[in-house]
This record gives sequence, structure tokens and C-alpha cells, in this order.
Amino acid sequence: MFTNLSAKKNPHFDIRGLNHLALVCRDMKKTVDFYQGILGMPLIKTCDLNAGMGQHFFFDAGNGASLAFFWFPDAPEVEKGITVPKTHMGDMGNVTTAVGSMNHVAFDVDAEMLPAYMEKLTKAGIKVSKVLHHDDSPEGHSFTRKHPTLWVSSIYFQDPDGIQLEFAGWARPMRDTDVLHAPATVNDRPAYLERQKTAVA
Repeated sequence: MFTNLSAKKNPHFDIRGLNHLALVCRDMKKTVDFYQGILGMPLIKTCDLNAGMGQHFFFDAGNGASLAFFWFPDAPEVEKGITVPKTHMGDMGNVTTAVGSMNHVAFDVDAEMLPAYMEKLTKAGIKVSKVLHHDDSPEGHSFTRKHPTLWVSSIYFQDPDGIQLEFAGWARPMRDTDVLHAPATVNDRPAYLERQKTAVA
């Protein structure tokens, strides 16, 4: 497991890592049962929001990071393809979500533990993908082999609200050669959508 993925230092801010990521749940009790009961993440802080606005709970995600949930009594329902992907990420289907949405949460784990964690989740009744190895091959991933360019291995599963979760284990530190692509813009949408049509045809 790698604690430093890059030797590069942030020249603008001394950001030490992720403090917390705040998501929205439908049922706080089911969320606590899942994250604390099944994933074993200690519940470390609970808040009742004033004026009956709802609740805000925090779970310890390790190494100083936490995962937080809001429960709002008037929150809209989840919409697949908008707030969460349409398909389970391990199925390699359509994982598109809306601009500004939170697509998935990946927890850092030891990659060697992924098969054991997959078994634990399955025994708890959670649908979980096979171990997926992400690499720089033309396919970009494989369930069956570890390509020489492997950079992270993962398993995928969902919480009670369909939020996509991942246990991910880095295979190596990142290098300058890992940053090769120009960032896409709104103007690149037509070309990418055309490539999608060609790939499906």
C-alpha cells in the first residue's frame, strides 16, 4: 500500500488529505447499519440540524478522513443515471451520472485483501463485483489478468441507497508518464458521443 502516490508537492495549499465527503441518505438508521454494522466504520459524530432540517452523521473512514451523511426529510428520491449510475459499476455497464453528482466513493485498502473482502461482503448479502484490475492496456481493465501497466485493483458494491462504493488498492506510485491526456471540454462532447455510437455499433 502506498501512502504517497506522488512526490509532487501542492504549490498553492497545504492540503493534507480528505477531511470528509458528505452524501445524502434516505434512511439514516439503514445507513448506520450498513456503514458501521457491515463495513465496520465507527460512527464518530451525530448532529440534529436546527429547525427540523434533518441530521448529519460522520463515520471514521481511516487515516483522519471521514464519510458523512445528511438525512433531509424533504430530499428528492434517488434517480438512476442522474444521482447514481444506472448500472452496478462491476457490471461495466452505463456508469454515467449528472454534472455535479457524486459518481462513487472509493475506500483505500490493501489490494491483496480484495478477494477476502469480496467474500465478507458476499456473506453479508451484498452484491459485489469480481476483482477488477485497472491498467493502461487498450481495454483499460481486466477481471482475469494483471497487465504490466496495472495501477489499481478494485471491487465494487452499493450501499442501501444505491450509492456506488469501491474498495481500491493502489498497485504502484503514480509517475509523470501517467498524466498523458488533455482535459476534455464541453466542445469535445460531440466527438466523444460519436465514438460511443461507433463502439456500440
